[in-house]
Amino acid sequence: MTAISATSQPRRETKVRRRPLIRPSRVVIFVFLLMAAAFFAVPLYVIIVTSFKTMDQIREGQIFSLPSPWTTDAWSYAWMQACSGMNCNGVRIGFLNSLYILAPSLVLTISLSIITGYGLALWNIKWANGFLFILFICAFVPFQIIMYPLIKITGSLHIYGTTFGIAVIHSVLSLPFLTLIFRNYFRGMPPQIIAAAMIDSGSFWRIFFEIVLPMSGNIMIVVLILMITGIWNDFLVGLTFGAQDTQPMTVVLNNITVTTTGAKNYAVDMASALLTALPPLVIYFVLGRFFVQGITAGAIKG
Repeated sequence: MTAISATSQPRRETKVRRRPLIRPSRVVIFVFLLMAAAFFAVPLYVIIVTSFKTMDQIREGQIFSLPSPWTTDAWSYAWMQACSGMNCNGVRIGFLNSLYILAPSLVLTISLSIITGYGLALWNIKWANGFLFILFICAFVPFQIIMYPLIKITGSLHIYGTTFGIAVIHSVLSLPFLTLIFRNYFRGMPPQIIAAAMIDSGSFWRIFFEIVLPMSGNIMIVVLILMITGIWNDFLVGLTFGAQDTQPMTVVLNNITVTTTGAKNYAVDMASALLTALPPLVIYFVLGRFFVQGITAGAIKG
């Protein structure tokens, strides 16, 4: 009995041992995440509270204090009356221009890249590897290198300075990258399904519309969020290819914050910046859950 008790004692100690509730590794991770959140949240907090302050309170220099009183005058002025150059119509003109640019860009880019990616992934196309190599090179060519040829091409097509011309440029620049994304996603589809459809005499378009497209919900959400965020936040393409009355919201915001007459109104600048950033944020908050599902389902991979 004594020997049995001696051998069973270490086991009893192992069972009653408990893991500490707060481990040093968790504290380090928590502090790091807190610092990372503060790095992004503090500037955003300053922008938000400043947009609701009066200029008298802003001149006091207490950037972290809450507005007293709260006022939305800067928001209404930024939307309706803020001046971009000689035009004092607020950022709403740029908002409409960004919508006119975004809609055709999405239609052109997604319709062309999804069909190209589908053909390269699931059908035996001659010179497909060479075409993929060219797409890979084009996806990483800096925009500044091909800027001048694109200006000449859009000028010859008489679309330079129009919202449609800016949409075409966005489509051209996005096509290689999105084609590679669609191609990689379609390559991950079960080959038995595609092979069975081909054996049943399914045509190129019938397989695409009846099998491939209904299975592409995740990748479509990912591409939509990437495209909307990229096009809406673009500044260089809109500045280069837009005219005075066709500039997107980011260019109008730049003109409002950089060029001004009289006293500088920082509340209007902050409100204009927030109005410009709101649309992609709303899209991400609405579709963010599907975006994560799309990535985990293999939407973006090597």
